[in-house]
Amino acid sequence: MSDAPHDRPPVPEPLPHPVVDNHCHLDIARGGPDSSAWDVREAIDAAVAVGVRRIVQIGCDLRRATWAVEAAQAHPEIVAGVALHPNEAPRLAAAGGLDRALEAISELAAAHPRVRAVGETGLDHFRTGPEGRAAQVESFAAHIDLAKRLDKTLVIHDRDAHDAVLDVLDAEGAPERWVMHCFSGDAAFARACLDRGAYLSFAGTVTFKNAAPLRNALVVTPQDRVLVETDAPYLTPHPYRGRTNASYLVPLTVRTMAEVRGDDLAELCAAIDANTERAFGGAW
Repeated sequence: MSDAPHDRPPVPEPLPHPVVDNHCHLDIARGGPDSSAWDVREAIDAAVAVGVRRIVQIGCDLRRATWAVEAAQAHPEIVAGVALHPNEAPRLAAAGGLDRALEAISELAAAHPRVRAVGETGLDHFRTGPEGRAAQVESFAAHIDLAKRLDKTLVIHDRDAHDAVLDVLDAEGAPERWVMHCFSGDAAFARACLDRGAYLSFAGTVTFKNAAPLRNALVVTPQDRVLVETDAPYLTPHPYRGRTNASYLVPLTVRTMAEVRGDDLAELCAAIDANTERAFGGAW
């Protein structure tokens, strides 16, 4: 798939109140792993023009975590999250490098005030088989401890691992602020997370036609616990599924969320904006 400008979906109508894209990968291009689909300033400006005024840039390995910190230092609209992605943990463990990588993430998180989050961390039972899951749990537990020690927000990746994620959180004790990134469960799992203090972040997947259980989860989420994200360049909302996602497309997801919940759009936007500030430790 091309990342040329013609692949970008058209610009949606601006939102009536600003919101935050709380999970984005500006450094990842759909056409290749080492170049950005957009110039970062261009991507920010496109988002700001439709009411997405702030972005949380997530780095999922040491190189990308360093990039996230640099982007946050260069652009006032951005703050960073740093971590080892769950699927990185088994590879690092097999090479004998997991402990050192975790130490490096800890150093990044501690040294830079524009790092607001430890994440995305968690468990992935889709891409990692049973042989790698112990390393994922070890890494997840270390990230939980780091978030608590540094008073950072924990951002959790959960793919096909709902019960196991809750088991680790219960064993380790969740930090004060934590976010279920790209929430993928049903209403019952939403309640289980909410009971433990989570913020639930909904991505373009909530707009997909086959996402009825996810929309049910959205409905039961209190307005003061709901967030929105892109996970760009992935998970582009309907009707542009499969094309390159970016923060300027958040209005498509938010409008669907308001319709599903029966919320006034401006009221939901204002709630998402305030919730994101609370979830990530204040304004930036």
